[in-house]
Amino acid sequence: MKQYRLGIEATLEILGGKWKSLIICNLISGEKRTSELQRNIPGISQKVLIQQLRELERDGIIGRHVYNQMPPKVEYYITEYGTTANELIDVMCSWGRANITIRQQQGEDVVLLETKSNEE
Repeated sequence: MKQYRLGIEATLEILGGKWKSLIICNLISGEKRTSELQRNIPGISQKVLIQQLRELERDGIIGRHVYNQMPPKVEYYITEYGTTANELIDVMCSWGRANITIRQQQGEDVVLLETKSNEE
């Protein structure tokens, strides 16, 4: 039996880490192929991307369509269950924007390249 002391432990088990929330953010706007996700998430290796996609699929957050064609084509999408994480991801994006503003006001050389409309 798996036990958690706090609910956030269960959340972090599924959405934690550097890449999973970024993958989800990219899929909110619609289905994407692996290559599209890799282009949209600078710094992620193909190996790590595939590992993270498999974990998110195992946890029911995303699904994939496999098209029977040559060359093979696979597209990933947010599941109905996965959309329940949208509110949490939106809060994280808002907090991040506010955090960047505060850091800029404190003189830190930091910039946000994406606008709010691109994150939604």
